[in-house]
Amino acid sequence: MRKVIVGAMVSLDGVMQAPGGPEEDPTGGFGYGGWVTPMVDEVFGEEIDRMFGQPFDLLPGRKTYEIFAAHWPYAEDGPDDSIARTFNSTNKHVATRKGLNLIWQASVALSDAAVDAASTSALCT
Repeated sequence: MRKVIVGAMVSLDGVMQAPGGPEEDPTGGFGYGGWVTPMVDEVFGEEIDRMFGQPFDLLPGRKTYEIFAAHWPYAEDGPDDSIARTFNSTNKHVATRKGLNLIWQASVALSDAAVDAASTSALCT
């Protein structure tokens, strides 16, 4: 059995969002996108490097998967090359109840986590 370790940027009032810009996810009129960016410094970078420096799989929900799949496969050789290559080469287990076009390599939909976990355990090495 593997551990689930969450690496998330969460504000003290419970807003969870990646360190993108204000336009990252304005769903439902959310107007506080980009709040993480001013917090990014050398220590932040070291912690991110440490977190992604160990073996991991991604476990995004459908919305996060759609955002990531539209960006990371095309980000190699750019300013975020290192994390793009890392994300592109890892397994993606997508939690979703809806049909989803899994366009990003090494992606598996988990519509029923209890059943799907057994059938995808070969991906979790």
